Amino acid sequence: MRLLDKNNYKKIQLPFKIKSPVLAFGSQAKNTLCFAKGNVALLSRIHSDLSLQKDYYDFENDSMDLLKRRPKILAIDLHQEYGSSKFAATLSPSTYYLQPVQHHHAHIASCMAENGLKSQKVIGVAFDGTGLGPDNRLWGAEFLICDYKDFIRGAHLKEIPLLGGERAIIEPWRLACFWLYLAYKDRFLDLKIKFVKNIDRKKWQILKNMYLADFNAPLASSMGRLFDAAASIVLARYNAAFEAQLAIELEKKCAGILLNQRADYNFKIIKRENKFVIDPVPMFKEIVADLENKERQEDIANKFHFTVARMIRKTCIILRDEYKINKVVLSGGCFQNNILFRSACALLSKEEFEVVTHKILPCNDACISLGQAVITATRN
Repeated sequence: MRLLDKNNYKKIQLPFKIKSPVLAFGSQAKNTLCFAKGNVALLSRIHSDLSLQKDYYDFENDSMDLLKRRPKILAIDLHQEYGSSKFAATLSPSTYYLQPVQHHHAHIASCMAENGLKSQKVIGVAFDGTGLGPDNRLWGAEFLICDYKDFIRGAHLKEIPLLGGERAIIEPWRLACFWLYLAYKDRFLDLKIKFVKNIDRKKWQILKNMYLADFNAPLASSMGRLFDAAASIVLARYNAAFEAQLAIELEKKCAGILLNQRADYNFKIIKRENKFVIDPVPMFKEIVADLENKERQEDIANKFHFTVARMIRKTCIILRDEYKINKVVLSGGCFQNNILFRSACALLSKEEFEVVTHKILPCNDACISLGQAVITATRN
């Protein structure tokens, strides 16, 4: 249930009672704050980007207002460099207990809480840009076996380096080149597709050397960045004005997916150290073949989206067999892509999974603070 209290905080009924009041500080972008006490959670307005002065000012004001409600525990993202995490860390350690929470676990827990799920194990599918993992690597295409208290990483997308760090977000050609490099090594520069023709060879060599030297090339298993790379190749576009711009344009190319079609691409799922890794390199080879054969961008975009939905279905089937769990919870900003969201839900339902999705909060980082609050409350 959602209402507004007298201070215009969004009010969400929780499926269990919280004993020690928690104030959760959310993420860096699309930030919200969440105060949880008893069986009610109060969520603040959205602060779009805490790196912007106006948003940070509003965030500080809302934080100070919610602190008047006397929380005992403060929940923050595992990423200590987020503005929200830094602010919480400045508050008196003698007054508050600070509890870090992993980003994607918070995504799944928020969706569980708003749907009234009590503590139970689920398969959580969290697809977004990036969030810090407990291994200090960047996560973003995660299949978690989790409840409110704990999680294990059941599966994830193959990691690739973000060449140049965050620069790769607005220059997605870097990501695209690396996937093609994995598929063809240096021979990818001889491919007869439009994307390759306009690559600056000198810049690519510098980026390749960065990778080989392990310099400013953090590994990431990001679904958002996979979409960026595919869009860069298919659309022959190299830069983005904002995060996920090319991915959004690729989605717009889709004329609509027929869910019973068999037109899609191949991928591998490999078991590695008690978890499963999705390898999309075969998909990129087949995308290149379609481009060489002058297939329409609309058809390639459709096949790509349907392939990612199949990755979700196949991985969830494997994890259901492994862990005997049939409930799948979807969260993360990538599910704002309506083609992916509808396709994944349809394929999972066809396999008789019970699918749980956001109905009150957005699936993006605006839901993170609720997840942080319920996880922290359960642990304490």
